[in-house]
Amino acid sequence: MFVKNSSGVLKKVLMCRPTYLQAAPINEIAVQWSHTKLNRVIMENEYFALLKAYENNGVEVVSLDAGAKRPNAVFSRDFGCCLREGYVLGNFKEPIRFLEKEAYRRKMEEIGLPLIAEVKDGLFEGGDFSFLDDNTLAIGMIARTDTRGIEEIRNGISKYDYKIVPVPCDTSYLHLDLLFNLVDEKLALVYKKALPEDFLKILNQKEIETIDIPDEKVFQLGCNVEALGNKKVISLKSNKYVNTQLDKHGINVIEVDITEIVKAGGGPHCMTFPLSRE
Repeated sequence: MFVKNSSGVLKKVLMCRPTYLQAAPINEIAVQWSHTKLNRVIMENEYFALLKAYENNGVEVVSLDAGAKRPNAVFSRDFGCCLREGYVLGNFKEPIRFLEKEAYRRKMEEIGLPLIAEVKDGLFEGGDFSFLDDNTLAIGMIARTDTRGIEEIRNGISKYDYKIVPVPCDTSYLHLDLLFNLVDEKLALVYKKALPEDFLKILNQKEIETIDIPDEKVFQLGCNVEALGNKKVISLKSNKYVNTQLDKHGINVIEVDITEIVKAGGGPHCMTFPLSRE
C-alpha cells in the first residue's frame, strides 16, 4: 500500500530542488513576477527549510535531480498522483513542463513504485487531485486537467473501485489545490465562491467541516498546505489568517518561510509528491 488518503500520516515524499526555477508566465501568480529574476540562493534555502521540516517530522524525502530543461520540476505534485496500488502518470499542458514527465517516470521506476494508469491523450496534473475519503477521488477540471484526462484515469483504475468526482472551476484558479485542501480526515480549507455547489454538497454529505478562505488569500496560496497526519500541517509562514484558523481547529501548524519560490506559483503542497501515507 502506498497512499490511501490525503490527510493520514505522511511517511515518504518526492521533491526536486528549485535550482533552475524562474517565474514563467503560465499561471496568475507567476505572471506578476515573470519579468523578475528569482533569487536562487533564497530559493535553495527555502527548499532545504521545507525538506528539514519534513525530516523533523519523520518524513523521508526522495529527490529528483534538478535539470535546466525542466525548471518547474520543483512542483513535483503535478506529474501525477499516488493511490494505494501505485501511481497515475499525468500529462502536462504547458511545453515548459513536457520533459518532466519522463524524468519522473524514470524516478518512479528507480524507487520501485508501480505505474497503474497513464494519461496520454488528455490532460491531468496532480495539483488537481485529492482524496475525499479512502475510496473517493476529487479531480479538478480547471486549467490543466480536462474531461479526456479524467476518463483515462477512470478507465485505468476502474478495477480498484474508486469513485471519481470531477470538480469544474474557472480556469483562472489553475489547480484544485488553490481552492481546496484536506488538512485532517474531516476538515478542509476551501474557497467556496469558486467551487461548484454540487462539490460543496458532497463535502457536507461526507461531514467534512470547512474553513473558508477569504478572497485576498486565494492567490496568496492560503489553501496550499501539506497535511502530515496526526493533526499537523506544514503551511507558509505568511499564511497568518489560515494558520490562526487551523490552530483554532486543533491543528498543529508548522510554518515554513517560503516567499521566493511562491512567486513561480506554488507552495508546500505543490512542491510535495506523496509516495507513502498511512
